[in-house]
Amino acid sequence: MRKLAVIAVAAAIIVAIVWFLNTSYLVTPPAGAAKVLAHRGIHQVYSLDGVGNDTCTAQRIEPPSHAYLENTIGSMRAALDSGAEVIELDVHLTPDRQFAVFHDWTLDCRTNGAGVTEKTPMSKLKTLDIGYGYTADGGKTFPFRGQGEGQMPTLREVFTALPHGRFLINFKSERREEGATLAVMLRIHPEWRKLIFGVYGGRTPTQEALRLVGGLRGYDRQSTMACLGRYAAYGWTGMVPDACRDTLIVVPANYAPFLWGWPSRFAARMRAAGSEIILLGPHRGGEFTSGIDSADELALVPENFSGYVWTNRAETIGPLLNKRLAASNDQK
Repeated sequence: MRKLAVIAVAAAIIVAIVWFLNTSYLVTPPAGAAKVLAHRGIHQVYSLDGVGNDTCTAQRIEPPSHAYLENTIGSMRAALDSGAEVIELDVHLTPDRQFAVFHDWTLDCRTNGAGVTEKTPMSKLKTLDIGYGYTADGGKTFPFRGQGEGQMPTLREVFTALPHGRFLINFKSERREEGATLAVMLRIHPEWRKLIFGVYGGRTPTQEALRLVGGLRGYDRQSTMACLGRYAAYGWTGMVPDACRDTLIVVPANYAPFLWGWPSRFAARMRAAGSEIILLGPHRGGEFTSGIDSADELALVPENFSGYVWTNRAETIGPLLNKRLAASNDQK
């Protein structure tokens, strides 16, 4: 019995130490308010249920409530106007050495063109109607046909049109030259460096861009798993893995409560390590992770969270976050 009592006391002491090292009650949250990261700007949304890599999502949009199309300058400007701090956009390096801002690997789903996006010259991409394939009723009507002609921008055009924006660039390929070409762009136009919040996507171009552009932050699937996996293993000690330093850390909202020190102590550790947190919607399996897209899902964002909230509905979440912040300030 005495041996069991000693074991129980030792276990209680260990639990108390772990609690003390990781409780958020004993740490001041990092300063600042939650910030909106608008996925593809403001765009036509769709259900992720049953979506695969080859699903044409333009053919399953919800009935439109606005006229914006993803990855266009208009959609990005609208997102910024709604309070977004960062815009996520997708790029493909074309044969004429331009970064086309467009999500899909091929043109067949959304446009009146065909073929692989990165193999199509920008001069050709500029002639396409990027709203051609959208339908909310199984093909009975196509509400955006004719409205997207010439609307696929280059990354240069985005930077020029929105000089006060900040952008998270998604490399859609595994081509090292994408990262190298971005670095060359920034050497020629150093004033654009401040516009880039970070890079992510294909591991090879992402790591090349991080290698060539000083101070740039970014992530890929492997680096994210390395960070969160190692933190799960020994983050309770307060040690931050090297993989979590000076980077962007994406955290699915339904996994977040299992992180040592979530929310405030975890955030303080990452801030001290030079990293920013991007809070995603709940991970539901497969390759897709949703955004924080509704008032109900906003409850997944801690009150004192000062990182970035990934959303597909910046026009909804931006005002809701502002309203929540105002209510919090009124209570102080």
